[in-house]
Amino acid sequence: MIALIVDFVAEPGQGDALGDLLKTQAANSLEREEGCRHFDICRDPGDPHAFMLYELYDDEAAVDAHRATDYYALFRDNIAPLVKSRSLRQWSRL
Repeated sequence: MIALIVDFVAEPGQGDALGDLLKTQAANSLEREEGCRHFDICRDPGDPHAFMLYELYDDEAAVDAHRATDYYALFRDNIAPLVKSRSLRQWSRL
């Protein structure tokens, strides 16, 4: 399995808007993608602008399929003005 850990920091005042888009993306991934096994969204209780995603996919093909969806492209476009920074780490789950 492939684990993706994505950290986001929203622009000032955009934390709630980013959170809403992250929730929609998580629901789309879990409901529409066979290879998406888990999609958690966490928000830093001390910083309402900081988020962490933890996603599990069957394999690299499932990650590629996730990134090829039309709703992922729309998500990326919609969050662009809301995100101050984004970092991605990819791990192999043991």
